[in-house]
Amino acid sequence: MRLLITGSAGMLGVDLRAAAEAAGHDAVALARAELDIADAAAVERAVSAAEPEVVINCAADTDVDGAESDPGSAYAVNGTGAGNVAGAASRAGAWVVQISTDYVFDGSSRRPYLESDLTGPVSVYGASKLAGERAVAEAAPDRHTIVRCSALYGTGGPCFPATMLRLAGEREELTVVDDQVTCPTFTAHLAATLVSLTAAADRPLGVVHVTPAGQCSWYEFAAEIMRRAGAETRIVPGSSAELARPAPRPAYSVMRSERGAPELPDWRSGLDAYLAARVAA
Repeated sequence: MRLLITGSAGMLGVDLRAAAEAAGHDAVALARAELDIADAAAVERAVSAAEPEVVINCAADTDVDGAESDPGSAYAVNGTGAGNVAGAASRAGAWVVQISTDYVFDGSSRRPYLESDLTGPVSVYGASKLAGERAVAEAAPDRHTIVRCSALYGTGGPCFPATMLRLAGEREELTVVDDQVTCPTFTAHLAATLVSLTAAADRPLGVVHVTPAGQCSWYEFAAEIMRRAGAETRIVPGSSAELARPAPRPAYSVMRSERGAPELPDWRSGLDAYLAARVAA
């Protein structure tokens, strides 16, 4: 299978390219410096030249707080850009896989969100990603999969565990929110599953949720990072109100699949794999 991966320099893009090549697929990987998906003409040329069977769009503006003050940039990439990729893929006869987020939900639920649940983003970032979902479905109605995932981290770029481990070397105590619950996702685990999904003869049409087993607050995640890394920094619970950020976050964004999408290994297993990969790097 020939894949085109956009946003290939990001955490997920790096692991996706490695997973595709490990599975014996031909991967054409384009970083943002090589392809700005907000440029429709450039996207058309890139997809036409690559002649892919599947296009996986990992390109995104992930600056959640920055999007509040610059919504135009977020929508240009996450909304219009996603539609550009899907349209070009559809015209080339390729299937498109769009990476989306748990931030399309408002966080008011206290049970895991399913694919059929109503969306209601509370941030500009979440709204821009939802706009991207809709643009993809419109541009490639019969040839798309939208994969919602959550709290990505990996060895290919800055992420929450890396920040915690860096700060552990600088501080004796860190305060982390305990009233936001999610499913931390190791990008290498997600990448391998994405490759399997796209290589299948019966690729899922529409939205699917792909997340690890289990759930935790960011405070619990931070505490587990320190414990497993053997760091002595104390993790103190704090509230979202106390640790205010420019962009609101959903208080509860755990997702599960009602469509039979594969579940990733438990989030603790993902953390172990991440820490082992850091040591090996």
